Amino acid sequence: MLRKPAVADYFYQGSPDGLREQVGRYVNTDTDRIKAIGVLSPHAGLVYSGAVAGAVYSKVILPETFILIGPNHTGLGAPVSVFSEGEWDMPNGRVKVDAELARAIAGQSRYASEDYTAHTGEHSLEVQIPFIQYFSRDFKIVPITMMSTALEVCREVGVAISHAIRETEKDVLIIASSDMTHYESGKSAKEKDQKAIEKILALDPAGLHHTVKEYGITMCGFAPAVTMLYAAIELGATKATLVKYMNSGDVSGDYDQVVGYAGMIIS
Repeated sequence: MLRKPAVADYFYQGSPDGLREQVGRYVNTDTDRIKAIGVLSPHAGLVYSGAVAGAVYSKVILPETFILIGPNHTGLGAPVSVFSEGEWDMPNGRVKVDAELARAIAGQSRYASEDYTAHTGEHSLEVQIPFIQYFSRDFKIVPITMMSTALEVCREVGVAISHAIRETEKDVLIIASSDMTHYESGKSAKEKDQKAIEKILALDPAGLHHTVKEYGITMCGFAPAVTMLYAAIELGATKATLVKYMNSGDVSGDYDQVVGYAGMIIS
């Protein structure tokens, strides 16, 4: 299965040179990197969230495989959809799917299904790849989209991911793709997003899930973030760090209706 780009020339530059130059504006090649288990990275158009994503990918050691977990914006496909075999075509080259790990995850989880439909037009995972490709050419991905946001599904899939990583003995980084509060004032967004960020810093996946629901935080990828936290904790995570927070108003100058972006590292 070959997946074609869904948002090239829209969320990011569609030519190889243009994309590399665009990503280069947001990354830092001269910084210390740490070994991470998971990260939270945004998925808006690079002009808005690229500085946050770039800050995250500049600070972590990049492994051989990336598990990409994002929300399902299209409503198509399985409730938890694992793209289990094939390649993703990107402007800067095709990326292979780690079929062994993908099938191990689907095999460990009663909620995750091998499914391609959910990934066809979904942007949340695709926009992570240009940052990885800027620093690395030799890697594989396991794309997972989540339409279900139930806490039990997040917990079970997170545990399944951790078991599959141990079973296959892969060197993996788990990427939760999410923007934060959508279309509120900059002040309101920051206040709400801080509540969610505090739960991530506390390595509290159930608390994050509850907080998002209680305060109506429109964090589109909260289920992927909760899932990533459950997996990371199972794999021994002891620390979370906020790398960068900003919102679309910091780019556009319009703080009346913003989208928030947080970059975080779990280690």
